[in-house]
Amino acid sequence: MAIDDRPKPEQSEPSEPTAPAGTTPATDPAAKPGAWSALRPLLLRLHFYAGVLIAPFLFVAAASGLLYALSFQAEKIVYSHELEVPVGDSALPLTRQVEAAEEAHPEGTVTAVWPSYEDGMTTRVLFDSPQVEEGKTLAVFVDPYNGEIRGELPSYGGSGALPVRAWTSELHRHLHLGEPGRHYSELAASWLWVVVLGGLLLWFARRRARRRELLKPARGQKKGRARTLSWHGSIGLWAALGLLFLSATGLTWSKYAGVSIGELQDRLGGATPAVDAATTPAAGGDSGHGDHGGGGDHAAHKGADVGLDRILEIARGEGIDGRTTVTVPTEGQGYVVKQNDTTWPYHLDSVAIDPADGKVLDKVSFSDYPLLAKLTSLGINLHMGVLFGLANQLLLAALMLGTMLLIFWGYRMWWLRRPTKSGALGMGRPMPRGTWRKVPLPVLLPLLAVTAVIGWYVPLFGLSLLAFLVVDAVAGAVGRARSRTAA
Repeated sequence: MAIDDRPKPEQSEPSEPTAPAGTTPATDPAAKPGAWSALRPLLLRLHFYAGVLIAPFLFVAAASGLLYALSFQAEKIVYSHELEVPVGDSALPLTRQVEAAEEAHPEGTVTAVWPSYEDGMTTRVLFDSPQVEEGKTLAVFVDPYNGEIRGELPSYGGSGALPVRAWTSELHRHLHLGEPGRHYSELAASWLWVVVLGGLLLWFARRRARRRELLKPARGQKKGRARTLSWHGSIGLWAALGLLFLSATGLTWSKYAGVSIGELQDRLGGATPAVDAATTPAAGGDSGHGDHGGGGDHAAHKGADVGLDRILEIARGEGIDGRTTVTVPTEGQGYVVKQNDTTWPYHLDSVAIDPADGKVLDKVSFSDYPLLAKLTSLGINLHMGVLFGLANQLLLAALMLGTMLLIFWGYRMWWLRRPTKSGALGMGRPMPRGTWRKVPLPVLLPLLAVTAVIGWYVPLFGLSLLAFLVVDAVAGAVGRARSRTAA
């Protein structure tokens, strides 16, 4: 994604057109003495290296993100038999539906239930089962009208991703390489905002005859590299806000920067609240609960239980309706019934209920979340493509496709800047070394301080930048040594 508006080493480009009389063209800050004229070469060099070296990681992240954005609709098509049923006259009690799932899978332990939330949808019963790999649950789909088992599939995460979406999600997060693979996505997210902001500064600083060229790609009046640059810059401008958003929200999930962001959020009072589901132990150590009302053979602790249907009725009375998840209690804990409708408008209220007597232990509403927790939740679900449903997913798909094109155009500009008269195979070269020496000290010192702070909180950015500088310094030293030897 490297924007470099210098001409090829051995070719000249047509000069920028002059603004018509009576108009005021955007001035070229590079032509003026001052901080920008010193910063611009440094920014060009940084943008060049970031674009050339980090772009492969960004391309993979964009391609896998495109697949993930499309996987929501693919999931509905591929698993329509498990997710949908013919509408019946009346639904069975939820307890009976769970019992049917338990009879089909006696080896598992029920951990949660997703009751059917609209006509024609199955009930999903989640099991901790040896049939699925660690970190996933077995989802058993039950026809709520007759108790028929429609199928069973591995389920992943709080969103209940089924195999197609889970596969693309893991591809996007870590390329199916486990924890080591997460470094690629964090590296991409760590540099994406740098590439975008650098590109925006360079694009706005270019001299142009008409302001419309800032927003619209050139058509017939430019050719070759100039035309490619026009498409790269204008499409990049339109995509910039979305890419900055994806970079920021992506870092919240990252392995290293995510920890720093989470700690900072907690210190600012933005932690996401959760209901307190702890029950008061009864005399003799019997907490008075544990049977989840579905059969009870695998309950962590048996005791009095009002049953799933009564629990759901109590939760409905507290306003917990629509798409909900009922988490089965373990010893010392009550039921937790939580809305999981992450589309706008949000429904994420939750309530904890004592299984022994149906008493409401605690309740948390989304309206009670701290502002920072609300923004984090909204941002994550927008990043995942669920906040606005299909429109959200199509927007993400377009943004990912645009990112892939930006990278392609960036590499094309790099190729077009290669020397051609010598006949030797070569690539476009970045700005010469030593551009940082021209930056005024009052600008350079704060810039270094800010970079150090960002590098500390976003360690993969800091370490990779340091690696670039070391390699660049070594390459420069080798080049100077060769020049002296040749001389």
